[in-house]
Amino acid sequence: MPQSLAYLKETPSQTAGPYVHIGCTSNFSGIDIYGGDLGTAMKTGPVKGEEIVLRGTVYDGTGTPLRDAMIEIWQPDAAGLFASANETRGQADPNFTGWGRSPGDMNTGEFVFETVKPGAVPWPGGGLQAPHISVWVVARGINIGLQTRAYFEDEAEANAKDPILTRIEHQNRVPTLLAKKEGAGSYRFDIHLQGPHETIFFDI
Repeated sequence: MPQSLAYLKETPSQTAGPYVHIGCTSNFSGIDIYGGDLGTAMKTGPVKGEEIVLRGTVYDGTGTPLRDAMIEIWQPDAAGLFASANETRGQADPNFTGWGRSPGDMNTGEFVFETVKPGAVPWPGGGLQAPHISVWVVARGINIGLQTRAYFEDEAEANAKDPILTRIEHQNRVPTLLAKKEGAGSYRFDIHLQGPHETIFFDI
């Protein structure tokens, strides 16, 4: 006799909790193991393209910095190629991992990534997506990690044609997805969880 489909219940979502840094960024938490935390270094040697620093802060609905957030990013290299076995368009930069992880500073909440400015990547329906970095946010009180993107404000022409940015109904919110240039090779991408400047998050 077959079991009822309700026999096994879906596991409920749980907040990341206070120990996410111990499990994911042990060295940052003061536990010296593994020779360093995964995702700390995205460049393993001389890389191609423009080297940049992406920094930002996660803010709650009151405008207060979250000091225990953890950020992960995924991106292609400067030529728009991913460090993946599924990449069939060419050979990605062997000295660039394309993935990084950064805990927020425990005093300021600021996260920092030393990376490269990504190239444009194809859109499944044809055309190109503007250069962007995929961003994932976890912290205490967030039951499911939040997914967003960091585009670049100085890529105005590419952004105007991007198949994601152009589909956003309320175009006045597009700036919440734009990393602001602070200087040569330096960009700032602040993330607002709630409030008037709430960042656009993607349901993936």
